[in-house]
Amino acid sequence: MAISINGSAYSPPEDPRVSLLDLLREREGLTGTKLGCNQGACGACTVLLDGERVLSCLTLAVQADGREVLTVEGLEGPDGDLHPLQQAFIDHDGFQCGYCTPGQLCSAIALVRELRRGDPSHVTADLAGGPKGPTRAEIRERMSGNLCRCGAHNGIVEAIEEMLAGEAA
Repeated sequence: MAISINGSAYSPPEDPRVSLLDLLREREGLTGTKLGCNQGACGACTVLLDGERVLSCLTLAVQADGREVLTVEGLEGPDGDLHPLQQAFIDHDGFQCGYCTPGQLCSAIALVRELRRGDPSHVTADLAGGPKGPTRAEIRERMSGNLCRCGAHNGIVEAIEEMLAGEAA
């Protein structure tokens, strides 16, 4: 088996104790995914595993065997074009130092999928009916696992709102 990372096949590590974060950064040189707290509390290491967000510091690399991992490096288009969400982050000043940005981007992409599926969150009033669209409260709740120490949260929310509005158009 192999781990697909951003569309390329990689061998899983021989040591089953290696985290997905360490595989990405230390063994494969994909340093876009950041090491923050290494305890799963900050979200800086968020990547997508089969389209769902995971904290790569808490995920063993062997758990990704036979699965698709998408990191921030995989968001760019084939011609190096920015993903619409990346451009929205730039347009809305959704970052200052940029350290949390890769995790924020991956988490926001998962947020879009959750909303499309109608997955409820803690702030969804009608659990059976699902969320009533991408409200600020829904976005903030769904992004609450990704911390920004610089205080760019308003820009991050605005960037996500812009991307969601563009998809609805």
